Amino acid sequence: MPGISRKAAVALAASVSVALLATGCTGQSDAGATDDPNARTTITFWHGWSAPAEVKAIQENIVRFEKAHPNIKVKVVGNINDDKLNQALRAGGSKGPDVVSSFTTSNVGKFCSSGAFADLKPFIEKSKLDLDRIIPKPMLEYTQFEGTRCAMPLLGDAYGLYYDKDAFEKAGIEAPPKTWSQFAEVAKKLTKTKGDSYEQLGFMPNYHGYESVVDHYMSQWDHSYFDKDGTSSIAEDPAFAEMFTYQKKLVDDLGGFQKLEKYRNTFGDEWGAKHPFHTGQVAMQLDGEWRLGMAKDAGVKFDIGTAPLPVADDEVDQYGKGFLSGTIMGIAPQSKKQNAAWELVKYMTTDTEAVVSFANAIHNVPSTFDALKSPDLEVEVGFKTFLDIAQHPKSNTPPASVNGSTYQTTLQDFGFQYESGKAKDLKAGLEKTAEQIDRDIEQAK
Repeated sequence: MPGISRKAAVALAASVSVALLATGCTGQSDAGATDDPNARTTITFWHGWSAPAEVKAIQENIVRFEKAHPNIKVKVVGNINDDKLNQALRAGGSKGPDVVSSFTTSNVGKFCSSGAFADLKPFIEKSKLDLDRIIPKPMLEYTQFEGTRCAMPLLGDAYGLYYDKDAFEKAGIEAPPKTWSQFAEVAKKLTKTKGDSYEQLGFMPNYHGYESVVDHYMSQWDHSYFDKDGTSSIAEDPAFAEMFTYQKKLVDDLGGFQKLEKYRNTFGDEWGAKHPFHTGQVAMQLDGEWRLGMAKDAGVKFDIGTAPLPVADDEVDQYGKGFLSGTIMGIAPQSKKQNAAWELVKYMTTDTEAVVSFANAIHNVPSTFDALKSPDLEVEVGFKTFLDIAQHPKSNTPPASVNGSTYQTTLQDFGFQYESGKAKDLKAGLEKTAEQIDRDIEQAK
């Protein structure tokens, strides 16, 4: 599956294992790495991809790298999840990796603050890279924490709106909605009930719906998770109350939580051919750029439209933005070959041919400006939407935290309580959730 949002699927679980790493890893980056990058050596690269096409694409880039750096051989180990990676980084030793990658952008705060990934600043300065000119700002932001850059972005994911063009035409809808109020009307217009269920649902709004989680919704409001002093602002920033209120009303307007959950339980696997958007069970879907290829591979019977997600009604000037995430790549701090390791990191993340060929192979969004504009980038109909989202100045991702995605999990847990009606006081719930987030962060420090 091309660059799948297993990145999203495993992010919350991975944060637990990284918590162990943060307490057990004491190695900091060696700013004075002394190995000779021109010497003959072998480095080890651990990554998480496992599908044959993905593994092949990695290997093709390694072949190009070794041709450009004939003195460096790369031993590649795939299908490494964050648990395995964390264990190896804690253990250290010569059998561990030199170059590492992770799908979990939300753990960058832990990786950087604990020294689990080496500080890349000395390598970047030595190579005289102007990252602001090379990499889009949101991707630069999610690969550093509090001024420490311990990772580089290796392709990205941009989230937008997929819609059934045929269903839109039948319903007399001429264009995808740009604001959330328009979206609610379109979702209701596309919904066809059948007894106590649905023949077609305009959109599955529940937080357990595929990709319709709190942070993906929040990306379409102008918001701030934390104040300048680092404390949670979810109870003070009105954007959060607006989002929770909107989502709960959409749930109620489309049939109510229980009815929607019963229908959701009929959906096929998110990564299989029976995904509800593929089968027509839902007419609109919040998803990443990979869904386009997966839907076509599944043989959908309708024309697929893509567009940015709607924005808040009073923020229509920001339409076009979206949620971003992606794979991160760094150097193991225990590596004795950090200069050679940096050569591979630099090649994989900044070389235009390397970035473009990898993006073409696994259908992810390129992570450099030159690759995004390259004539060699394969841009099929519908995919350009996600390239534009990736470059939009207001596209965003949740900020890094010292305890990774824990604050997102805490807020998501409240979301489950509120949409189901178990938590009825939104203001009190957000205040309690903010207090819990602050306690967790203070404890992590």
